[in-house]
Amino acid sequence: MFKPLFTAALLLAAPAFADPPVIRNVNAQESGGLWSFDVTITHGDTGWDDYADGWRILDADGKEIGMRDLAHPHVNEQPFTRSLSGVEIPAGLTEVGIQVRDSVGGWSPNITRVPLR
Repeated sequence: MFKPLFTAALLLAAPAFADPPVIRNVNAQESGGLWSFDVTITHGDTGWDDYADGWRILDADGKEIGMRDLAHPHVNEQPFTRSLSGVEIPAGLTEVGIQVRDSVGGWSPNITRVPLR
């Protein structure tokens, strides 16, 4: 008899999750055997409690080959672009994935595929 009310109370008490961050653009450039990545992100940053806090570069098997931590919220700077340079890409890799993370939801399930030219 109390089970439906208890379940409803739990649902009302659950935190609301914001939309995951979205990758809007990626620019990848190679120079001297190392790669640089400029990643543009949008997210509904609200402050230190919920903000896009990093992005990573993945190989075809999902192995991380580069990581860019984002040290603070970008509440008034949307979209924003952050870079990572000096990335060593394994020989023969023709595409990487970029995945973004936020402080509440963790890693986004969406991976943006980027061809390497």
